[in-house]
Amino acid sequence: MCVTAVESRPAGVALTPSPGGHRPFGARVKAFVALTKPRIIELLLITTVPVMFLAAQGVPDLWLVLATTIGGYLSAGGANALNMYIDRDIDALMDRTAQRPLVTGMVSPRECMAFGISLAVISTVWFGLLVNWLSAALSLGALLFYVVVYTMLLKRRTSQNIVWGGIAGCLPVLIGWSAVTNSMSWAAVILFAVIFFWTPPHYWPLSMKVKEDYARVGVPMLPVIASNRVVARQIVVYSWVMVAVSLLLTPLGYTGWFYTVVALLTGGFWLWEAHGLQNRAKAGVTGAKLKEMRLFHWSITYVSLLFVAVAIDPFLR
Repeated sequence: MCVTAVESRPAGVALTPSPGGHRPFGARVKAFVALTKPRIIELLLITTVPVMFLAAQGVPDLWLVLATTIGGYLSAGGANALNMYIDRDIDALMDRTAQRPLVTGMVSPRECMAFGISLAVISTVWFGLLVNWLSAALSLGALLFYVVVYTMLLKRRTSQNIVWGGIAGCLPVLIGWSAVTNSMSWAAVILFAVIFFWTPPHYWPLSMKVKEDYARVGVPMLPVIASNRVVARQIVVYSWVMVAVSLLLTPLGYTGWFYTVVALLTGGFWLWEAHGLQNRAKAGVTGAKLKEMRLFHWSITYVSLLFVAVAIDPFLR
């Protein structure tokens, strides 16, 4: 599994290791945990575990859920650590990332790379032996896509980086389904597409907020190279497609009334927020009054509620 969501709070001022290179054991442990970006992985697991309930049409084997969760954390953690290794140069220049372990010196680049590779290997073997090899292949594919395609090839070269790089963050849905069935389904593909179209309008509002950070290091996020009006229009387009795709599960027979109600209500509120952002951008509103972070925060709530509905729906049909 890999990452599409990001931390919203600014990093503040970077800490400097104490003289003599002393790095307390407890702080070192926390630093290695921080390399995995645990708060972001929580969001990935929200899109993995509920799909397992849908695939099982009830409660899946709880040991399988545990094995998939652990494997997913290890895989995403490895991807995030390798992402920090590759981006350590720009992380040192951005306020939002100034307290990451490689920037503060709490973890060395060599340690970070070894840690990330180790997690990648361990997670792949873990999935293969305790879940199934299809899930292992999907997990490894997601990790490689995030590290190589997104971080190394797309992020610093194109404003469409998060659109196509976000594919990595869609794969946990397929992993959750394959963990239960050892196969694929149109239901999993539809939920994959929901996350695909969710990722840009989730990420771009935050990018609007911190675009000076990205501009300083030459990362061409869409808000860096386009006006707020253009970005907001793109957010609205992706939002409408996302909501429409989310409603395909019911007519195809994969979900019932409960999921449909939740998808309509949460999707409707999302569109209200997206159009509100577009209206403010059209009016030339800037700064705090643009309120772009309202949509960012709602995007996390939206995907959480939608996938909880995915898990509950089989029990109400």
